[in-house]
Amino acid sequence: MNAIISASELVSELAGEHPPVVLDVRWQLSMAKAAGQPAFDGRAEYGAGHVPGAVFVDLDRELASAPGAAGRHPLPDVAAFGAAMRRAGVSAAVPVVVYDGGQGWAAARAWWLLRWTGHPDVRVLDGGLPAWEGVLSVDVPSPAEGDFEPVPGSVGLLDADGAAALARSGVLFDARAGERYRGDVEPIDPVGGHIPGAVSAPTTENVGVDGRFLPAEELNARFKALGAAGDAEVGVYCGSGVSAAHEVLALAVAGIPAALYVGSWSEWSSDPQRPVAVGPEPQ
Repeated sequence: MNAIISASELVSELAGEHPPVVLDVRWQLSMAKAAGQPAFDGRAEYGAGHVPGAVFVDLDRELASAPGAAGRHPLPDVAAFGAAMRRAGVSAAVPVVVYDGGQGWAAARAWWLLRWTGHPDVRVLDGGLPAWEGVLSVDVPSPAEGDFEPVPGSVGLLDADGAAALARSGVLFDARAGERYRGDVEPIDPVGGHIPGAVSAPTTENVGVDGRFLPAEELNARFKALGAAGDAEVGVYCGSGVSAAHEVLALAVAGIPAALYVGSWSEWSSDPQRPVAVGPEPQ
């Protein structure tokens, strides 16, 4: 099953006899609130225009639980997540397509959660809303209640100990920008650097200038060159388990299964007992 779908393919499927459920997960990491400016409002963006029939999903409230010791975007309560998905019309036997404003991180978070909880057919709109060439709607749909019942465990999930172990026994990718991996800067978390043994693999390098994923062959070659070759187990983390989901998606496009460390650096760096490496090398 493909993990992504093009805009033209989505147009065709929406016009078919069995259209997918479409979820709009517009969200972005913003420092505006810390600077005293209004934070990004995904719901307002959705209200101004969205793919016809798409239902808005709030990443912070429905795809994560409250920030705390487990990180900025911990796993949501599974029952609450299932209820949110059913309200959005998600059913087990109906395909789901997820998109965001183009960065792909938020859509990938929804994709990963649905896959982790057992939905068999979820794809991300490659390039997000900017790739959509059809009309936009301001009508808010009222979908029929879905029947999706989440059952966690269908794809790989790491905790802090598991991430630490994988960094030594397999390949643990750090999806953040290189300067955060090296510890040159850290705008959000308590300390800069990376998990010892982790390999820098910024998720921004998985897409072209148009925000769409590089061809599968190029992605496969990139990840293999970084160590994801042979039988090596692969995991990914980032700041709070959002951009890392995008890298897990890129790995899926490349044909490489990978686990997600949801707590990521926001959890790891908040524990003073966890070791921190700095500089360009995994150490």
